[in-house]
Amino acid sequence: MVHLLLVEDEVELALPLKLALAREGHGVDLAQDGEEALARLTEQNYDLLILDWMLPGVSGLEVCQRLRKDHRLLPILILTARDGVDDRVQGLDAGADDYLVKPFELKELLARVRALARRSQEAPTQERLTYNDLTLDLTGKLAFRRGVPIELSAKEFQLLTYFLQHQGRVMSHEEIYQYLWQGETAPNSNVVAAQVKLLRRKVDRDFESPLIHTVYGLGYRFGA
Repeated sequence: MVHLLLVEDEVELALPLKLALAREGHGVDLAQDGEEALARLTEQNYDLLILDWMLPGVSGLEVCQRLRKDHRLLPILILTARDGVDDRVQGLDAGADDYLVKPFELKELLARVRALARRSQEAPTQERLTYNDLTLDLTGKLAFRRGVPIELSAKEFQLLTYFLQHQGRVMSHEEIYQYLWQGETAPNSNVVAAQVKLLRRKVDRDFESPLIHTVYGLGYRFGA
């Protein structure tokens, strides 16, 4: 069971979703706009956030961006009718961990929630992972390179952990896909490349020695 916040302004969708999630054993609070969502997130700790993109006032995308700016690694699932590739990349870039396009099947939403909840509750076996000048604090969910903090979404943190655990080995798109989504359906076929691009921009862009390398035709390798 997880305690989650559902942010959806369409009452005819929000109430059935809340009921379905409660039947799964989850504790569900409901907010109908971005301002209410931010207020609830300030007052309480949640295990998961289900967030509609198009909200009155403060948009779901802005809520997501504010949380990541405040270093909140709360898993976020965005719901939206916007299904373009650029839209999906924009959602991931804002810090979302998963993306579900309306209309969707209820069983798929519940599966995504289970996957995000499972990953967020997995206890790390080590406190820190390091490579050269990069340090990943698994307990505090923080990343540093040359002592400079790097802001990561929960999905980016998960991907960087995977890279550090497989230093020097070429990892295929399929391996990364299966790790990040664990058998669940990813938002789109290009999502692995999009996630790697976002992570590379944060980990490598401002530093002389890149750590994430593309091995054309095969996948990616992490290391100097």
